[in-house]
Amino acid sequence: MRKRMDEIKSSLSEILELPKDIVLDLPKITMIGNLQVYIENHKGIIEYSKQRIRINTNIGILRITGKDMYIRNIVTEEVIVVGEIAELEFQE
Repeated sequence: MRKRMDEIKSSLSEILELPKDIVLDLPKITMIGNLQVYIENHKGIIEYSKQRIRINTNIGILRITGKDMYIRNIVTEEVIVVGEIAELEFQE
């Protein structure tokens, strides 16, 4: 049922030319080089260390690995991670 609703929402977003991240409640991830990651529409921090940060989203857990990482800013739906970022990966 959820898959069908997502398909309908996706089609609707294309027809109305609306951003899919808003219509489908998806995370929006912006990366600046390997120095900064900006995540919108997150659902909370699961793990936080200098080498690994895991962030909950509607489509799974976003795992960020690297060196000397820290969270520069965190608000209700936005988080900024700064450091030497090596890898981004979605886990189920």
